[in-house]
Amino acid sequence: MYLNRLILIGFIGADAETRVGSSEQKFAVFSVATKRSWKNADGGWESRTEWHRCLAFGKLGEFAASLREGAHVQVEGELRSRGSEEDGINHRVFECRVESILKLDRAVRGEAPDSGDDLEL
Repeated sequence: MYLNRLILIGFIGADAETRVGSSEQKFAVFSVATKRSWKNADGGWESRTEWHRCLAFGKLGEFAASLREGAHVQVEGELRSRGSEEDGINHRVFECRVESILKLDRAVRGEAPDSGDDLEL
């Protein structure tokens, strides 16, 4: 049995971009930042942020294109890699092929209705 499942919970680094692939298929590209924090030997806190490139296709890509910088999301998908060569140097890029996106942001609260009681301090 094999399993290639990636679950990321983090924040969108920049507004998602819509692109068109070689087969004229539209997709959305966005980055998700995850962070890990730990106490070092001196008792101080250290942290490390990882950036994850994500690709979403089809209807999910249309939804992903609406994601804005700072949005809190849970992304699930498959880890993929692809290689390329540039100036004689081989590069390998790892990305998440997104299968689901859950927006974790809280709903924006409207202003409280006017109760008629104005307090002056």
